[in-house]
Amino acid sequence: MNDARLNLVVALTVMVLAAWGLAGSAQEASSLQASVFDRTTQPGEVARLDLTCACDAVRATATVFVSDVPLFRGPDATVWHGLIGIDVETAPGMYPIRVVVDRMGQPPLTTTRELHVVAKQFPTRRLRVASHFVNPPASAMKRIQGEAQRLQTLFATVTPRLWPGSVQAPLAVPATGNFGTRSVFNGQPRSPHAGVDFRSRAGPPVAAPGAGSVAVAEPLFFTGNTVVIDHGLGVYSLLAHLSRFAVEAGDSVQRGQIVGFVGATGRVTGPHLHWAVRVNGARVDPLSLIAVTEEWKERSE
Repeated sequence: MNDARLNLVVALTVMVLAAWGLAGSAQEASSLQASVFDRTTQPGEVARLDLTCACDAVRATATVFVSDVPLFRGPDATVWHGLIGIDVETAPGMYPIRVVVDRMGQPPLTTTRELHVVAKQFPTRRLRVASHFVNPPASAMKRIQGEAQRLQTLFATVTPRLWPGSVQAPLAVPATGNFGTRSVFNGQPRSPHAGVDFRSRAGPPVAAPGAGSVAVAEPLFFTGNTVVIDHGLGVYSLLAHLSRFAVEAGDSVQRGQIVGFVGATGRVTGPHLHWAVRVNGARVDPLSLIAVTEEWKERSE
C-alpha cells in the first residue's frame, strides 16, 4: 500500500472513531435534562429547577447569578430539584444556568439553560408612620445595624432541607399582593416592599408556611415581634408585626403549626401580618414560592 492510500485509510479511520465519539457524547448529554418552571420570569419570582439524568450519578450541582443553587434528590433517584430566587431588583437580561452531574467512574455531564429575566414595573405607595421609624434616633442605629447584619448572615446560610413539600400561606385571608411596591414613608423613599401583607385584626393565629427550624423569635426594630423560619436549602420565611409568640428560637415546626399571633408591633400603620421569603438571599414574592411548590403538595401529606 503506497503512502497516499495509507494516509487516506488512517484519515478515514480517525473520522469514523471521532464520529462514534461525538455520537456517544451526544447520546450521553441527551440523558441530562434541565427544566425550569415558574409563574413568570420577572424580578421577585421563584423558579423551580428540575434536573433529570438517566445515568449513574453521584452528585448534581447548578449555578446561576454567580451563586450555587442548592439541590435535593427527589423520590425518583434520577431527579433533582432546586429553587432559584430572582431578586426583586434583578436587572432584565439573559442569565445562564449551568448544571454539572458527576458520575461514578465517568466524566461529568454538563448542560446550560438560559434564564430570561424580563422587566417588571412595581407601583409606589405612600405611608405615614411614626417619625422615629423613618429617621431613627442615633441611639437606635447600633441596634438597627446589628439586626440587619444578623439577618443578612442568616439568609446567606444554607442548611439541609427541612420542608418536605409544598408551602402554604400563614394566614387564611387573601394577601394584598403588594410585593415589590416602592415605599415612601413620610415623603422619604425606602427599599422595595420585600414581602406580602395580610390585612387582619389583631389576634388571629399565624401558621408556619412550611416545616423548618425557628431561627429568630424576638422583637426587631422595624418588623416588631418577628419569627424567622429556616426551611433549609437557603429558603427562609420571616413573619412580622406579631402581637406575641407561640414558639422560641431553636424550636422545630411543621407546616401549619402556630408560631404567633397577628399584631401591630414595629413600623406599621395598623394590625396586619407581613410575610417575607428569601431564597438563597434573594428577596422574592412568597406567593410565587407557593405556586412553584404546589406540585410537591401530595408528597408532603
